[in-house]
Amino acid sequence: MNNSVRNTARLLAAGLRALLVLTVVCGVIYPLVVTGVAQAAFPGKANGSEVTSHGKVVGSSLIGQRYDKGTDKKGNPIPDLRYFQPRPSTGLGSNRTNGVNTQYDLQVSGASNLGATNTDLIKAIKERKQWVATTYGVPESQVPADAVTSSGSGLDPDISPEYALLQVNRVAKENHLPADKVEQLVQDRIQGRQLGFMGEPRVNVLDLNVALRDLAQTHR
Repeated sequence: MNNSVRNTARLLAAGLRALLVLTVVCGVIYPLVVTGVAQAAFPGKANGSEVTSHGKVVGSSLIGQRYDKGTDKKGNPIPDLRYFQPRPSTGLGSNRTNGVNTQYDLQVSGASNLGATNTDLIKAIKERKQWVATTYGVPESQVPADAVTSSGSGLDPDISPEYALLQVNRVAKENHLPADKVEQLVQDRIQGRQLGFMGEPRVNVLDLNVALRDLAQTHR
């Protein structure tokens, strides 16, 4: 009986020592080492790829956001056309509203899972295409796909160069800027395919709007 108690006590003591050592190594030392290496080698990415403007963090280059000037009577956001607009964010239901995520809600990320023949999706795309064509004064045939469809995550920070260039004249007019200077902002920020063959050319909307605001301020 005494041997059994002693063996059990030894096993418990060994287990507690192992727990303590693993907690210190895996829960303290390892995270500190990984964090230190990340901060030393990749400080920007380690801190969330933050974008700053005049010393203030205005967002992340990896996560899209809306540019609105309030909401209408139904609570729908009203786009602020002084800024370049992102692609739609229509993904999974939002935890806050128990509805459709149209606000770049960071609590929810994902696609709507609606099929190409879904009548709700078809209707939404037609309405978006009509809005883009009317707002920016172009034929519906010139509206690019990313202007009317959400990304797989619903948080895409980029738009196609075609969609960015389509918005140039309206954005320039709203900010009382020369259209050629606004177009040059877009051209300077077109990113090519990764490694030359992956993905599509793109423009980061946040980076573009930060540059736009700086340009607008110099022309006041």
